[in-house]
Amino acid sequence: MKYKDYYEILGLERSASQDDIKRSYRKLARKYHPDVSKHADAEERFKELGEAYEVLKDPEKRAAYDRMGSDWRNGQDFQPPPNWDEGFEFSGAGSGPGEQADFHDIFEKMFGGARGAHPHARQRSFDARGEDHHAKVLIDLEDAYRGAQRAISLQMPVVDAQGHVSLETRTLNVTIPKGIRAGQHLRLSGQGAAGATPETAGDLYLEIAFRDHPRFQVDGRDVSLELPVAPWEAALGAKVTVPTPDGSVEMTVPAGSASGRRLRLKGKGIPANPPGDLYVILNIVLPPADTESAKAAYDAMRQAFNFDPRAHFYR
Repeated sequence: MKYKDYYEILGLERSASQDDIKRSYRKLARKYHPDVSKHADAEERFKELGEAYEVLKDPEKRAAYDRMGSDWRNGQDFQPPPNWDEGFEFSGAGSGPGEQADFHDIFEKMFGGARGAHPHARQRSFDARGEDHHAKVLIDLEDAYRGAQRAISLQMPVVDAQGHVSLETRTLNVTIPKGIRAGQHLRLSGQGAAGATPETAGDLYLEIAFRDHPRFQVDGRDVSLELPVAPWEAALGAKVTVPTPDGSVEMTVPAGSASGRRLRLKGKGIPANPPGDLYVILNIVLPPADTESAKAAYDAMRQAFNFDPRAHFYR
């Protein structure tokens, strides 16, 4: 997708107030309205202005847009940074940005479709029941195995008296239940927008995602890792120690195993009913021939085996 600099489109600095955004849009919309403009690209410019205004007029959409960074150039190839929305609290009905064609679609997805702009992100008229809020949070894979108590920091946009958007941070103590999976939601009762009474406050829904792990990959309830093994362990078989997110276990490597072989440790994935599995992918690692004795060992192996690794390669 191509980056669209909505501030540049509206002729504004990123420090512009919400009133500045409204004034600039109205001025440019009159200039490029297809019914009155003589510019050859009036229709395209008018559509572009409308898209930029739809995002920047809304404090939540604007703050989300700003989180993607300010170093991109208009028209530059662009992908939102990984987990750019982590800890971003918003009041829309969506559950995440997903993979979309352009920025406008991202915000339509994230915030549940077009909504009227709020004059103040925190100063809404109270309904009988407060509005629900949403946020995506990252947890460690180990927390899904064991459960945990974690302090989660969230940021939500607010508009100050001068009409500038900033982020207000709050920290919540959250119980991570054992067995939770990526994509599931935790409901925190009464932690959304305020209602007419404390008992009618909205709820906060936390969408769970896992932080990148240096060792494990996750697919639903199943977990996998790549395990280094020596050539003789793969050829002759061996008992090896395998790390899991919940401690180490012993595993048998069958004799005659090839690199890339997948071995299943049943029930060692994310706890559930039934639990997931842990898949161990063997990676045969060759010892270096960096000493005379090591070179001699490799030469003895060459002479001991009648082995051509490319015997069937050229057929």
